Amino acid sequence: MKRAILLSTLLISTTTFAGGYRVSLQGQKALGMGHVGVSMSDSSEVVFFNPAGMTQLSSDFAITGGFTLVDAKVAYQNTTTNSTAETNNPTGTPVNFYLTKKYSDKLSFGFGVYTPYGNTVEYPTDWVGSHLVNNITLKALYLQPTIAYQITEQYSIGFGPTFVNGEVEFNRNLSSALVDANGNRSNLTISDSGITATGYNIGFFAKQNDALTWGVSYRSQVDMRARGGKADFENIPSSQQSVFSDTTFNADLVLPAELNLGASYKISDDTTLAFEINRAYWNEYKTLTVDFANSAPTSVNARNYKDADTFRFGLQSQYNNDLILRTGIYLDKTPVQDGFFAPETPRNDAIGYTLGASYVFNKQLELDFSLLILKFRETAASYDHIINSDGSTSSFEGSYKSSVVTVGFGVNYLF
Repeated sequence: MKRAILLSTLLISTTTFAGGYRVSLQGQKALGMGHVGVSMSDSSEVVFFNPAGMTQLSSDFAITGGFTLVDAKVAYQNTTTNSTAETNNPTGTPVNFYLTKKYSDKLSFGFGVYTPYGNTVEYPTDWVGSHLVNNITLKALYLQPTIAYQITEQYSIGFGPTFVNGEVEFNRNLSSALVDANGNRSNLTISDSGITATGYNIGFFAKQNDALTWGVSYRSQVDMRARGGKADFENIPSSQQSVFSDTTFNADLVLPAELNLGASYKISDDTTLAFEINRAYWNEYKTLTVDFANSAPTSVNARNYKDADTFRFGLQSQYNNDLILRTGIYLDKTPVQDGFFAPETPRNDAIGYTLGASYVFNKQLELDFSLLILKFRETAASYDHIINSDGSTSSFEGSYKSSVVTVGFGVNYLF
């Protein structure tokens, strides 16, 4: 029982797999417009944003590829104890690749590779919250073959099954006091790779007239089931080695379903306005349950997330024959409720400011650029569900200030 109590939060950081920094970086053109994409059909990014939009692309065959540099920081402070910490995260590099091919006037095919979930968070070793998290690295790669059909000149539908592969590695100290004979803090590292799952992406696209388009897309929930992952204990004192022995674990991680509804309107031949609402169905993420292969009882970690909305606004303008400019803003509401705020998921309400541009070299080649500044509202919050060795619960609290800056680059090639 003692082992189960001390391990009850060992997987707390895997919530980042399901949420954490849910920074949307699946296409440079969309990102430059506040990540508005469900009602746009100007590149093969539609494979992700709205599969039905493939039928409205002007080119018969298109390839889009890009990557994004992500600089994310979290600063923690507890004014009562004067404790402070700041993450030192390596630069993230999510990627995306899409291609589309028109088979006929009504039928189109596509394929997408993208990384909508993935992050690295690194706090200083042995900081005040090290019993919750020291560092975590996770990755999730999506593969999506796609098909779209134009029902009429105005309306199209699209569908793409998604095949997901993920991995995670997480380290934390077992407690603030447990050390080995040399004074080294006892810690645990868990890891698993080759985690697979499936889902789907479905969309509807409408071109009402030459000025107005609108669309709806739905990305299904994906359940990542870690099975037989490694749990490695280090710096365990000899008196505790029979308790803290290496083992394996099973856990299920939820990547929530998302519904997107948006519209775009050409206010002139050169300028387009767009608006989009995104709802992420986080209410499915109530607990994180961890089963161990040895005699340790099942660990149940409360999450109690709520559904969350994102409101996106974008503007695109053809500056001249060679240059397209974009800007946008979005309000991203947090799914984390009071009392469930953990240091590895400082996921408070945020506002994203975006800029973007495309340089048109010729009728076939375009280069894209995007910039995102994502500001999270500074908050004083706590996680109130830490299970102590006597079975009672305690809290970890403090103030969090988080920010994300991304710079993205992409290439569009039209055949």
